[in-house]
Amino acid sequence: MESKVIEHEKQGFWYSEWAFVLFVVSLASGIFSGTHMYYTYHVGAFNDLAVVAMLEAGIKGGGFGAAAAFGGAFLFARILEGPLVGILDIGGSLQTGVGIGIAALLLGAGITAPLKYFTLALVTGAIAGAIIGVIIIAIRKFTIDTSDSTFGADIMMGAGNASGQYLGPLIVVSATMASIPVGIGSIIGAAIFYAFKKPVAGGAILGAMLFGIFFPIK
Repeated sequence: MESKVIEHEKQGFWYSEWAFVLFVVSLASGIFSGTHMYYTYHVGAFNDLAVVAMLEAGIKGGGFGAAAAFGGAFLFARILEGPLVGILDIGGSLQTGVGIGIAALLLGAGITAPLKYFTLALVTGAIAGAIIGVIIIAIRKFTIDTSDSTFGADIMMGAGNASGQYLGPLIVVSATMASIPVGIGSIIGAAIFYAFKKPVAGGAILGAMLFGIFFPIK
């Protein structure tokens, strides 16, 4: 009886996929409105000082290239990482990606209205959050939705950039244990990244993820 109650509770709103999307929408909306506050009143951005300095440099006429590239790269990486690890990095994906990256892209394109007006900032952030949330859920559906395995990405949870670079072989082994095709994809990805002198762990994860789409674990 107790197990049935627990199972029923896991089917409620807080365990639903769309609850996650709603949370991302709320967070992104608030974070982007914080960037609006900084753009308008020079206070309120939800980021580290060094990251905000990139946006400030653009506001002062130095160009938004650095802020857009830095924030966009974080956003892209965390969108890929979120479905695999099962945890969305709020700092990298939303605070940096949405609050700085998307804001810098808009300002660089000459679109200033979302940063000037509070209501429009809330709406812009909410739209960005909705897109991010849906993409993460969609990626998860096509990769690990039918399996408890995370293709080895779980062993990177809590590992910083310095220690993460040594986990490449462990990710390959874990991916191979999950599925032979997924393991092959992990090996190919790691080899490509190694050839281009990029972090092997990232290549192993992306390779496993790509092959997991075509060869899902039953």
